[in-house]
Amino acid sequence: MRHRMGNSILKHLLLHLGLVFVIRRIRAQLPGSWELLLPNAGIASMHTAVTFYGTVILLDRTDIGASNINLPNGACRNDPSDLRLPHDCTAHSVLYDPATNSLRPLTILTDTWCSAGSFLANGTLMQTGGDFDGNNKIRYFSPCPATGSCDWVEATDQFLQNGRWYASNQLLPDGRVIIVGGREVFNVEYIPAAPGEGTFSLPFLSQTHDQEIDNLYPYVHLIPDGNLYIFANRDSILYNYKSNQVIRTYPSIPGEPRNYPSAGSSVMMPLSGSNGYSVAEVLICGGSQFGAFLNPPAQLPASNTCGRITVTDPSASWSMEIMPSPRNMGDMILLPSRDVLLINGAQAGSQGFGLAELPCFNPVLYQPSAGEGLRFMVLTPTTIARMYHSTANLLPDGRILVAGSNPHYYYTFTGDFPTELRLEAFSPEYLSPGLASLRPTIIGAPTSLFYNVEFTITITTPSPITAAIELNLLSTPFTTHSYSQGQRLLQLTALNSVPLGDNTYTVSGIAPPNSIIAPSAYYMLFAVNQGIPSIAVWVQIRG
Repeated sequence: MRHRMGNSILKHLLLHLGLVFVIRRIRAQLPGSWELLLPNAGIASMHTAVTFYGTVILLDRTDIGASNINLPNGACRNDPSDLRLPHDCTAHSVLYDPATNSLRPLTILTDTWCSAGSFLANGTLMQTGGDFDGNNKIRYFSPCPATGSCDWVEATDQFLQNGRWYASNQLLPDGRVIIVGGREVFNVEYIPAAPGEGTFSLPFLSQTHDQEIDNLYPYVHLIPDGNLYIFANRDSILYNYKSNQVIRTYPSIPGEPRNYPSAGSSVMMPLSGSNGYSVAEVLICGGSQFGAFLNPPAQLPASNTCGRITVTDPSASWSMEIMPSPRNMGDMILLPSRDVLLINGAQAGSQGFGLAELPCFNPVLYQPSAGEGLRFMVLTPTTIARMYHSTANLLPDGRILVAGSNPHYYYTFTGDFPTELRLEAFSPEYLSPGLASLRPTIIGAPTSLFYNVEFTITITTPSPITAAIELNLLSTPFTTHSYSQGQRLLQLTALNSVPLGDNTYTVSGIAPPNSIIAPSAYYMLFAVNQGIPSIAVWVQIRG
């Protein structure tokens, strides 16, 4: 913590400590629970992604010196361009297996600091850009079973046309990935590029560039009409990537800047088969006051607002709501119950090394279907500060894996907010023992779904079902810097449940209609009974 705090900051801190004391006294009364998974994951995960084998890729930057986990079998990484440790025998990426609660070190060569990523149709994670010698690199991780030996492969014949630092990736309906922006990069490009295809200028990115550079990690959402909704700073557009045209400009969101370094977060709300997947709403929560990044000693309070906009509405406008407490650097996770979890972050300052204070220990549940003023629910707090360079990802069993937090340029294990190597899991209330009688179990399901084709799964439940079973598909995003790139939830059109006896049922649904609604990829399929999800099964959506 910085020691140049004025009286106002001390007052904020004392107030915060008092609130933490009160919250911990009533901890047992708040929904949700926490568990420490590993006391030392070896690295602080700046980037996290869940593979279709259920394993989790944890990834940090290089150029920071030694991590706390060695590469296997005496292996070392030799990179003459590394700024800190050219001969490095420690890992900067690991594969975590939730089933066995174990780690396997991985080898990453060039610097992935503030890079981007996206899963491809075959389940491979493509990871792009970074800083220093990683600025124009493309890396691939093709998942394998937890007992396998898959590792990072850095492309030697394929490079980004522009070096990209703080860019965003989005998988497109045709299987390509669009890469949007980056620091001082005001264009887009595609991987793979068509023969002779260059980059495409996007002036919106320069128009949203301010003194703080608040247009980094732009929020990119593929909406049902096939266009991209792109948000940066406080502004947003509808972008036809096929013609490289901005076809619509939306009103500015009220309040503070919302992108890096001001550090809000964004999700596209669940798309629903009940309306033909035609309505797309975007929710953006938190951020920092303009000036927080430029004037760190002030520790300006974070934003306390969320904005919600129906981007498919011809007269779209922002509907603003007040969160229970200010928050920046929060991660927003779509849950299989179709609620949104806000987790991690701080109440003052901004993103950056040592630029934030007052951690947000309490997650908050946002329930979109509740009435206005009733949508937020404060949940059980953690005891671990998760601020700059922390992540949160949904696991197939419905828990949230929480990793990282390193508000320092290097690994630093002293001070108020040291580098955080612990792995935690947060269990939402739907996993509580008192709701176990409603929890379905999927005992039979296809491994592939085909567009607009009916499919059937078989489930069992502890007690007879009394309401329709939902079938919800969730993508697996690449999570970094408070934004999950490619995050998507589809509430499928579910047909009748047919009882087979002994609380066993077949449930039929209809797969998404096309690759605009659900780009071909691996998804987690959950059966949901009155808001209580099963453990997911993995399905690949195919054309």
